[in-house]
Amino acid sequence: MPSLDFTLPHWAYWAGLILFPLIAMALAKRPKPENPTYNTALGYMILVTGGMLGLHRFYLKNLFGLVFIPVFLAILIANSQGATARSELSNAANTVRMAEGTITRETERAASAEASLPELRADFEAAEEGSFAKRGAEKKIKRAEDRIEKSRAAIEQARTDLASAEPIEVVAQDRLAFWKSISTYAFYLLLAGMLLDALLLPGMVRRANATLPARVELSETERKLKELEEEETQEDSRHVSAGWTGHIDRLALFCGEFVSYWAVIAVFVYYFEVISRYVFNSPTNWAHESMYLMFGMQYLIAGSYAMLTESHVRVDIFYAPLPRKKKAWVDLLTSVFFFIFAGTLLATSYIFAFDAIAVPSGNSIVSDWARGEVGFGELLSGFNLSQWTDPNIRWGEISFNEWEVPLWPMKWVMVIGGLLLVLQGISKLAQDLRAVVKGA
Repeated sequence: MPSLDFTLPHWAYWAGLILFPLIAMALAKRPKPENPTYNTALGYMILVTGGMLGLHRFYLKNLFGLVFIPVFLAILIANSQGATARSELSNAANTVRMAEGTITRETERAASAEASLPELRADFEAAEEGSFAKRGAEKKIKRAEDRIEKSRAAIEQARTDLASAEPIEVVAQDRLAFWKSISTYAFYLLLAGMLLDALLLPGMVRRANATLPARVELSETERKLKELEEEETQEDSRHVSAGWTGHIDRLALFCGEFVSYWAVIAVFVYYFEVISRYVFNSPTNWAHESMYLMFGMQYLIAGSYAMLTESHVRVDIFYAPLPRKKKAWVDLLTSVFFFIFAGTLLATSYIFAFDAIAVPSGNSIVSDWARGEVGFGELLSGFNLSQWTDPNIRWGEISFNEWEVPLWPMKWVMVIGGLLLVLQGISKLAQDLRAVVKGA
């Protein structure tokens, strides 16, 4: 089975987090056609991402996609059996290696002890009866004889282990080769099917579109989903206030929608991790870390959106029945606690982010400036394209695993999240003041 040794470049990670939501937001705002049809581009995307499961054919309502599933299952079963055989082979090979080492080592020790016995016995005979020399020689003879006995016992045990482990090693090696060949042939069979479907896909799309009725009626589920989507859009826009605070509210809505599409990225990444691990036996060293860092940033950026839409969890038994003006008074009185939290988050995040750039491992001119080694003017004059493109330049803190992704951008996202939260708090404060003054 071929391996899939791919490590996501750092620039691709950041580009994906920025560009994918922008593209997804643009696509989501496109006017939807009255009669939706099957799309060739979407078919190819599904072929690339889920072709091993035949999902491209299921997308086109083609039941020949069922042919892909048993072949894919054969790969999973073969890899599972191969992993068991690999573990047995590793254990047996380790036992053989240890047994062979024990035989070599103990044989030398026994031979050395046997060679020393004649001299030790001669010293014993020559020593005066009852003297310390005679007792010492006797102890040395005893130790040599014990060494010989222990070495022979160890050699016997090692030969027994060797005799039992060598057949297991041979069988496990044959099993591993067998299951590896099964998974390899199944993979190439799937690959051939995907390549064939890549050529046939435009024709399959045309035939699938030809079978569609003149007007496609939405199912009950699709109609309800469409209504929920429209209600959600209206619900979000309802929270946008009038006046200058509306700009802050729209910024929070944009940021919330932007980071919501990161969840779609997680689906693709974890799908790749599962395929890489269980089909190609090549688990990644970046998928898990990239996603938990992404979700941490998503949590911070979406804080202002949650505050705007009141999506956070709270106990409002007494608050909910109040009229708008009294709610505004309550919000004004309790806003001091919010600003203590949000201000502390913003201040500490800024300290964390600045320290992340100033760490000793950072060798960029920005890191030098953050450590106070150069002035701001020297920073501006010395900054050039190589600060971005030179792989030997590090701006600051990086992770400690093999992927070594820079961590300082995540720290600065904390600053952005704190700033958005403070801005939304200011917007809420201004709206509450309006409600108190105008009684609205």
